[in-house]
Amino acid sequence: MVDKLWPVDGAQQVDDQLEGFYAYPERLERPWVRVNFVSSLDGAVTVRGSSRGLSAPVDQRVLGLIRDLSDVVLVGVGTALAEGYRGVKRNEVRAERRERLGLSPVPPIALVTAHASLPPESPLLTDTLVPPIVLTCEAAPQSRRTALADAGADVVVAGDERVDLHAALDALNARGLRRIGCEGGPTLFGNLVDEDLVDELCLTLSPLLASGDAGRIATGAGVEAPRRMHLQSALHAESLLLLRYARMRS
Repeated sequence: MVDKLWPVDGAQQVDDQLEGFYAYPERLERPWVRVNFVSSLDGAVTVRGSSRGLSAPVDQRVLGLIRDLSDVVLVGVGTALAEGYRGVKRNEVRAERRERLGLSPVPPIALVTAHASLPPESPLLTDTLVPPIVLTCEAAPQSRRTALADAGADVVVAGDERVDLHAALDALNARGLRRIGCEGGPTLFGNLVDEDLVDELCLTLSPLLASGDAGRIATGAGVEAPRRMHLQSALHAESLLLLRYARMRS
């Protein structure tokens, strides 16, 4: 089923409908990975090194809603540092929505980093309401892992030479974090695709032609058989197209 939204009458009507569009499945018994990306019409994932040049208020509104509905925000450390991530902030709308849905006041940020390369002075540690979760591996220097733990991070070792994403999701599941909103970057998304761990993709097409050498939204080893997805909804606003695809189960 494909639905269209915008323009409609009334901001509250939009918010109510959007929450229904982006609701996670009920009574999840395992982690559900929803990936959210924006790209230009010609496939660029960044403009001048950042996704901000592709985004717009409508897209940011949906990003905020997805965060509101998620138990945890999953992101690669390179993307988090490049985009200037901080802890998720509390606001009136978020507080009301999350309390009504039985969620924690704000979702933690979970960072994937094979080398534990998050600086202890990062705003993710110093400007946050909840400690971040650092998903790393045995190969990461013990000194870095210790420094992050001392700075307040919940450090999880998942894998030997690289972060084992299955083990990382198991660790989030053990913490009761099953609604996973992944915000990239391309390497993390590609690795999730390779491991067949993507349940849903929310893709915003920005009405821009960027050209240049910007990468694609997913970069990984590749799979023999591409993962087949099914279109769940298509929303439009201000010439942006917001698409939501779910994985087709065999």
